[in-house]
Amino acid sequence: MGKETRLFKSQEKKSREEVSAFLKQLADKITAGQVVLRKGQEEITLEMPFNLVLEIQVEDEDKKQKGIQHSLELEIKWFDSDSPSGPLELG
Repeated sequence: MGKETRLFKSQEKKSREEVSAFLKQLADKITAGQVVLRKGQEEITLEMPFNLVLEIQVEDEDKKQKGIQHSLELEIKWFDSDSPSGPLELG
C-alpha cells in the first residue's frame, strides 16, 4: 500500500441547497478540466484528465449518544498517467 499525503481538507455544515449548488459548480469545473479549491489562504489547483474513476459509497455509523450518522461519499480518482499527453505530431 502506498503512502497517502493529504493536500487539502475542508468540512463545514451547509444547507441542502448550498451543497447542491456547490456540487453543480464542481461539476462545471470538472467539465472545464480544472478545479481550484480555496479555503482562506489555502489553495489547490487540480488539472482534471479526460477519464476519471467515480466511486460512490453509502455508510451508516453508530455514534452512540448522537445516534446513527449517515454518509454519502463521492470520490473521484485518477492517475498522472491518465492525463492525455496531446495529439501525435510529426516533427
